[in-house]
Amino acid sequence: MKMTVEVHWEREGAVFTDKRYSRAHIWRFDGGQVVPASASPHIVPLPYSVEANVDPEEAYIAAISSCHMLTFLSLAAPKRIVVESYTDKVTGVMEKIDGKLIVSRVELSPTIVYAGEPPNAAMQAELHHLAHEQCFIANSVKTQIQVMT
Repeated sequence: MKMTVEVHWEREGAVFTDKRYSRAHIWRFDGGQVVPASASPHIVPLPYSVEANVDPEEAYIAAISSCHMLTFLSLAAPKRIVVESYTDKVTGVMEKIDGKLIVSRVELSPTIVYAGEPPNAAMQAELHHLAHEQCFIANSVKTQIQVMT
């Protein structure tokens, strides 16, 4: 399986070599969605970054959370566990390790609403464990991912 995303940036007349150029760019996904992106203002100061745009670090933790959620839902359905809603307040932690700034940890904090009787804590823990084990993104990264329940 091959995936394609187009990432596009333009200099727009900036000198560039003085590093005073906009980091704003766009992501075009194969389904037609266009997402305004930028470096994080925590990394590149304003006005050279765009605070309202999605930054790669935010997208990274969102992708991890989304993959975990989708895997969790796919595991719950055949067990006849009906999920009404799933909301995750995901947090990414960046720190310097071996002299490199990395997203070292992602903490998933899902709030799940079930139809009818919710599964017991052991079943929920098992579903999260299996979701983590089967998540394509989690299997592709070395960031530590924790489900905070």
